[in-house]
Amino acid sequence: MGQLRFGTDGVRGRVPEELDADSVTRLAFAAAQVLGPGPWLIGEDTRESSKALASAFRDGLRAGGAKPELGDVVPTPALAAVAAMHRQPAAMITASHNPWFDNGVKIFAPGGLKLSDEIERSVETAMDLEPAADGWYVGADLEEHVLRLYVDALLSTYPTDALSGLRIVLDCANGAMFEAAPQVIRGLGADVIAIHAEPNGQNINDQCGATHPADLRRAVIENEADLGLAFDGDGDRVIAVDHAGEIVDGDRMIALAALQLRDEGQLTNNTVVVTVMSNLGFHKAMGAAGIDVVTTPVGDRSVLEALDAGDYAVGGEQSGHIIYRHLATTGDGLLAGLRLARYARTTGRQLADLAGNVMTSYPQVLVNVEVADRHPAVAEELADEIAAAEATLNSEGRVLVRPSGTEPLIRVMVEAPTQSMAQTTADGLADIVRARFG
Repeated sequence: MGQLRFGTDGVRGRVPEELDADSVTRLAFAAAQVLGPGPWLIGEDTRESSKALASAFRDGLRAGGAKPELGDVVPTPALAAVAAMHRQPAAMITASHNPWFDNGVKIFAPGGLKLSDEIERSVETAMDLEPAADGWYVGADLEEHVLRLYVDALLSTYPTDALSGLRIVLDCANGAMFEAAPQVIRGLGADVIAIHAEPNGQNINDQCGATHPADLRRAVIENEADLGLAFDGDGDRVIAVDHAGEIVDGDRMIALAALQLRDEGQLTNNTVVVTVMSNLGFHKAMGAAGIDVVTTPVGDRSVLEALDAGDYAVGGEQSGHIIYRHLATTGDGLLAGLRLARYARTTGRQLADLAGNVMTSYPQVLVNVEVADRHPAVAEELADEIAAAEATLNSEGRVLVRPSGTEPLIRVMVEAPTQSMAQTTADGLADIVRARFG
């Protein structure tokens, strides 16, 4: 097994071929050398390998003289929130939206902050050091403590009837939000129906959650609910569904978040942050509303960096990572879903009305091409082919070709005035990618 390397959001790989207890122990030991002795918080999602890897991370911290405190199954945003409260470093054992047989580690600097490139490189270098077996510290079990602090913090933000009168379906992805989300949404007065909230170690993200919302759509319609919220495995992403079963993606949620914050006088510097994946329709809608847009590379860390640099209040990704920077240090699916439901409640409008009118989406096609090796410079390698594809769109669309930061994939995204034009252009580029790199 080669040395672990950081991707766009921590380290990630198949267990045990690409990620095992020994490599996680070494990663933890290295993190303790770079980020200090803590105390550290450790959380995990619900996949069957998470508990063993959390123990391995704890052992590595102990070997490095750090003070680990296990948080057991908690959402990533809960762990980051408590780390921010206590100015502690933290590690979340999760592969986010990946299948159950993958796993990974997301590391937060003291205060629940994402690691910079420089710190990640320092941790990778420190992995060459040999963990010692002395000076180990036996930490506490913080599962109830972390969850309680997180849930109480969200409940205290609004009056207890903040969501009264709403029926909301929650798809917990059989992941780390299976306890916190129903507690919070129900605690604010909503009638809650929870689905995929019975994790068994292998059903996390399995045809459910933010990446597979079909069950949520059916449940919303069958239960005549006002809206639905689908989280990913570790709870830092959310996708919504309106009462008619229509998907409300991250772009529309971020657009509504910007308008909501502006109404509240909290949209600092009148700006919202999104990535290059956000739809052209989003940019047009924000322009029409007089709101400035900052665009970053893909990845919530890039969004966070831009939010901090400009003191902006909100940003995120089309995939459902939504960051309220003045309220959290990372994407928080429950916080974003709560604020969306509250916006519908206070305006007295259905989510379908709000989301349907906030923007008009350009048809967008995303094709994921499996490749044998990573190609970080794929856009440069295919510059001529991309330029030719863009020319066929007559300046009425756009093309984006990029490597996945977490999986052996090259992503081809095309937006165009019509669905057929977008599909044809994307399929043509995908065929080129397969021929060159597949």
